[in-house]
Amino acid sequence: MAKKSAIEKNRRRRRIVAKFAAKRNTLRAIASDQKLPAEERFEARLKLSQLPRNSAPTRIRNRCEMTGRPRGVYRKYKMSRISLRDLASTGRIPGMVKSSW
Repeated sequence: MAKKSAIEKNRRRRRIVAKFAAKRNTLRAIASDQKLPAEERFEARLKLSQLPRNSAPTRIRNRCEMTGRPRGVYRKYKMSRISLRDLASTGRIPGMVKSSW
């Protein structure tokens, strides 16, 4: 089980990313538009750099929803490989069977 502070920090980051997503997208569009003057694009870059650091989507860490484990997480299930296997072995995931050959 991961530390509760790490799990909560990641949840907080997700909320901040959602809050600033629209503003960040508009500023990035202005900054990358070659038709605009250089001063306007530079201003957009400055405003973009003044946004909170945790509002960038790359700061979000994929974590297991059950345990908070940061590594070995399947994006489709939002679960780590260990907890996914435990649930599959006990038959709690419909259609998923432990492979054997």
